[in-house]
Amino acid sequence: MKIKSILTRSLHILTAMALGVLVSTTGVAFAADMSNGTDNFYKSDKVTMQKVTFKNQYNLKVVGNLFIPKGLNQNTKNPAIIVGHPMGAVKEQSANLYATKMAEQGFVTLSLDLSFWGESEGQPRNAVSPDIYAEDFSAAVDFLGTRPFVDRDRIGAIGICGSGSFVISAAKIDPRMKAIATVSMYDMGAANRNALKKSLTLEQRKKILEEAAEQRYVEFTGGETKYTSGTVHELNENTDSIQREFYDFYRTPRGEFTPKASSPKLTTHPTLTSNVKFMNFYPFADIETISPRPLLFIAGENAHSREFSEDAYKLAAEPKELYIVSGAGHVDLYDRVNLIPFDKLTSFFSKYLK
Repeated sequence: MKIKSILTRSLHILTAMALGVLVSTTGVAFAADMSNGTDNFYKSDKVTMQKVTFKNQYNLKVVGNLFIPKGLNQNTKNPAIIVGHPMGAVKEQSANLYATKMAEQGFVTLSLDLSFWGESEGQPRNAVSPDIYAEDFSAAVDFLGTRPFVDRDRIGAIGICGSGSFVISAAKIDPRMKAIATVSMYDMGAANRNALKKSLTLEQRKKILEEAAEQRYVEFTGGETKYTSGTVHELNENTDSIQREFYDFYRTPRGEFTPKASSPKLTTHPTLTSNVKFMNFYPFADIETISPRPLLFIAGENAHSREFSEDAYKLAAEPKELYIVSGAGHVDLYDRVNLIPFDKLTSFFSKYLK
């Protein structure tokens, strides 16, 4: 009976995985929402992919996936696009999908793991360093701009979620990025200082800073590392709609991916002591100096993060565009192919990287 019970349970688990269902430790089943062409792990027979590595200026090895359209004339100079993943994610979550789809449109593309995440170097793991994240985008330009088949004067970038703020931070000081698009952008500075809709009080912010500062003593003296925020690992009746939205991507077969060097318990969770560095991060300061290089801000009509794209658009100088995707939320634009406006991204980069 015991063996039969184990086999039956294993069969249930395999069936659940096949159906896109994750069973929590409380025994409640949650079906992943696979609507609107959800396809985070999309592969294409129209492009080739190869893993690449390169160093940033801090001598950290950055790991990326280089996508090249089949039939690309590598004896000529071609336009290229860098794609950055959501904050706390890895290149296999959303970034690879965007890179693959844009490579199908004829662009050389590069998805990358930001330092401290995924396969890229950086200790401690899951550390927050906005300056180094921005540097990773510039290091990606270094890499692409030295490929014989890439035109270094036609390199653009896409930042998804938190990477939207990192790529803007990078573009302000790196004019080699000729066209910049953000999708479901989070201003990671404002999100941590003020929370959504400026709901975090100054007193609450100070308490977070005090907790992080005290935790430094713990870790300095050899204590256990503490992690913060990120996506919940279980749902209950008190879980809010935003957390449910992220859970549906990060904690189900829809988008769940754990790098070999990491643990499922740590995915998406930055260290507490480093996460407060976001409170000193102001990516939209001087955003107007990116002009005359173009900016495209893409956000879902119903996205809880829409305020960040709208704020950036107001502050940016021309040429700029705010493109609202009807009926879409924040995470919808990570992997729902029927909602992601790849045609808009293609026309934007075709125009400005011509």
